[in-house]
Amino acid sequence: MNWDALDAGILGPALAAGLLVLLTHVPLGQQVLERGIVFIDLAIAQIAGLGVIAADALGLPEGGLAVQGAAVGAALLGALLLTWTEKRAPRQQEALIGVLFVLAACAGLLLLAGNPHGGEHLKDLLVGQILWVQPSQLGVLAAITALLLGAMALGLPRRLGRLGFYALFALAVTASVQLVGVYLVFSSLIVPALATTALRGRSRLVAGYAVGAAGYVLGLALSALLDWPTGAVVVWTLALCALAAAALLRRRAGPSAAMEAASHGAP
Repeated sequence: MNWDALDAGILGPALAAGLLVLLTHVPLGQQVLERGIVFIDLAIAQIAGLGVIAADALGLPEGGLAVQGAAVGAALLGALLLTWTEKRAPRQQEALIGVLFVLAACAGLLLLAGNPHGGEHLKDLLVGQILWVQPSQLGVLAAITALLLGAMALGLPRRLGRLGFYALFALAVTASVQLVGVYLVFSSLIVPALATTALRGRSRLVAGYAVGAAGYVLGLALSALLDWPTGAVVVWTLALCALAAAALLRRRAGPSAAMEAASHGAP
């Protein structure tokens, strides 16, 4: 292990990016599970990535406002389409989300087919570049995160119905996918939510944040020490932290459930 690789100058901004992503993705992930549309994050993230790929194919400056606009525009169009399909075919919504993901992924591959750096672009889209996040990117992500959290606190997604939820979701995913990649976006949304299904309300939210933060801290540290791909390691540490948390919550729930059952059975 290379202990010198634990450089706060590199790992600090990466951890800050991960924690900012978790702030919006943990509560949104819980809503995704409640709605039964688990793969929406993959689809929206892939569509946002397709917007980035399309902007690159048009020769727009990498990382510029035009590219960000293309990503947001593509994600919002995807959100509008999913809003329409949920009204027209609610029972098939999960399947339609999967189809949309596959179509967006294949469209990205077609756009990258003639690009000599296509493989590198695709890898960046999937696993992200969290170790190389810049302070300016953190500032933008922090501002977007604050706006999204404010909107959720005011209950705007519920007031605006399906469209409000999908639009908010699209903005959150677009803001994070270019930093952490599609795989970490999915994991940050779903894994903490799955780990805390035994809880409700604020305690579930706090536990979800704790699981996500532990996964990012351990993943970043291990990837630096072992010189392994950061995104892939963080996905695994998120999953392992989630398994540990779920097991702990089941053990805590066991005695209380037994006592409740005994009290109901008592004469």
